[in-house]
Amino acid sequence: MKTLTLLALVGLGAQLVDGSLGMAYGVTSTTLLLAIGTNPAAASATVHLAEIGTTLASGLSHWKFGNVDWKVVAKIGLPGAIGAFLGATVLANLSTEVAAPVMSLILLALGLYLLVRFTLRGVDRRHLGKPMRKRFLGPLGLVAGFVDATGGGGWGPVGTPAILASGRMEPRKVIGSIDTSEFLVALAASLGFLLALGSQGIDAAWVVALLIGGLIAAPLAAWLVRHVPPRMLGSLVGGMIVLTNSRTLLRSDWIDASDPVRYTVYAVIYAVWAAAVVHSFREYRKDRAQESADALAAEA
Repeated sequence: MKTLTLLALVGLGAQLVDGSLGMAYGVTSTTLLLAIGTNPAAASATVHLAEIGTTLASGLSHWKFGNVDWKVVAKIGLPGAIGAFLGATVLANLSTEVAAPVMSLILLALGLYLLVRFTLRGVDRRHLGKPMRKRFLGPLGLVAGFVDATGGGGWGPVGTPAILASGRMEPRKVIGSIDTSEFLVALAASLGFLLALGSQGIDAAWVVALLIGGLIAAPLAAWLVRHVPPRMLGSLVGGMIVLTNSRTLLRSDWIDASDPVRYTVYAVIYAVWAAAVVHSFREYRKDRAQESADALAAEA
């Protein structure tokens, strides 16, 4: 019962982050499942099955708040579904000994990307309003979908920053469109896992627990996307993912680091993580002050 309650809370927290930031539900949830010893393919399958419900609820909530560009959803979602199906098939055919550290490496890379991306960079608004090109969204969706299924998460960490960096869409519409298109990705990945694995290793109660937490959080997250500073949230989540997956890798047979080495690495990660959050907060304050100054100048 404690495990199910914890999973529900993780699903709630992960969906609040995902719906507000456009990423990290899968990465956060899969990281926890790996940390408690779940088979990598089963962990990704569990998360993607739960995501069928959470992404549907999230998409409807974002649509209600006007955060969705349906053309972008179609252009990136369909290639994403193909990539996710292929990724699920690949992961399901890897041995657990190989898959666990490989998945942790993918998650670690995504965590580092989140940490660096949202700590050091803001949102480029110079091209805001220009149409998104299919030749950009198609390959992006294919790669993001493949990474999402093999890593247990990655649709948002790959897709959201790439579209944000283009500066062609408002951040809230980027997040809403990515969250909505993820329904297709979750559906395709789940189908791939079920065809390859059957129900082997998938705990239906865990799926339901993650789903319940996510469903509760989805409407609130769609509203919060207008109010939560993405830079701080990205730094917080990125640091947590880096720390957790570094721990998994250092304890794996690949590295099997001694206690002094592991504790030294943890201390460095904590220090960098704290510095990143402080920097993100300061940059957020500067951005807010600049926006207020620009607004006053425009009124004058």
